[in-house]
Amino acid sequence: MVNVDLRALTKPVGIMRIMAAILACMSLSLAASGGYDTSPYWAWCMFTWCFCFFFTLLILILEFTTFSTKLPFAWEDFTAAFAMLASLMCLAVCIIYPTFFLCNNCHRQIGASAVSAVCFGVYVGEVSLNYYYPSGQNSGFLSTVPGIMKMLETFLACLIFTSLEESQYFASPELQWCVAVYSLCFIFAILIIVLSVGQWTSFLPFAFEKLAIIYNLLAALMYLSAMVMWPLYSFHGNKRPNSCAIIRPCPWDKQMVVTFMTIFNFIVYTLDSAYSIRLVFCVGNQ
Repeated sequence: MVNVDLRALTKPVGIMRIMAAILACMSLSLAASGGYDTSPYWAWCMFTWCFCFFFTLLILILEFTTFSTKLPFAWEDFTAAFAMLASLMCLAVCIIYPTFFLCNNCHRQIGASAVSAVCFGVYVGEVSLNYYYPSGQNSGFLSTVPGIMKMLETFLACLIFTSLEESQYFASPELQWCVAVYSLCFIFAILIIVLSVGQWTSFLPFAFEKLAIIYNLLAALMYLSAMVMWPLYSFHGNKRPNSCAIIRPCPWDKQMVVTFMTIFNFIVYTLDSAYSIRLVFCVGNQ
């Protein structure tokens, strides 16, 4: 017999989730009805709205049917992490979609941008509720500073992958190294998240925390090399073409996005390394 919990839909965080699901669906519908675009940024925006709608609805269903209490991981940790990730994704959409797909007569696109901005605000409200009114359960990995940084690292890597085109790097070994850096760091960050959330780190025959520090340091150094190489070999003798004023987004603009996301991710990996070292060698020895 399936038990139901009406409070999952009537409590403040439940109401916010219902609003977020409706707003994400509205944004998706307005953007889709405005026409198809081959740009990866358009695909990213559509994916974001689909992702947010699907998982918000799934969270509501699982809490309403109380199946969430039977799952083998910290549910409150998962929902808090999802709200933060959804906020980041919607923030990116609020910047990307109006920048590349709005025009004076694009009423549906304007509506999608406005609704998406409200959706972002709702997810930020959910994050605030989770922070100021915690459930009292023990925080899992995703609610800690290292967990938040790992999510931010993978999110920024996704933005990099969205902006990459094979024509940008296929003829340059230096730029191919940069793509390898983005790919390897993304894979290992996902692996760390999965091992931590699944609570499988205790089964490893070595200290997982110290391995994570080594990985963070290596990732920061690799991103440092990419931060130097990508703009150096992408923009040397390559000025912004005049066609970029007409073609939006143009390949040159995508290369610039990769440059800034590389810088941001280098900063995050550096902060992650510093915090992990402090946590293991300073706080852990007290």
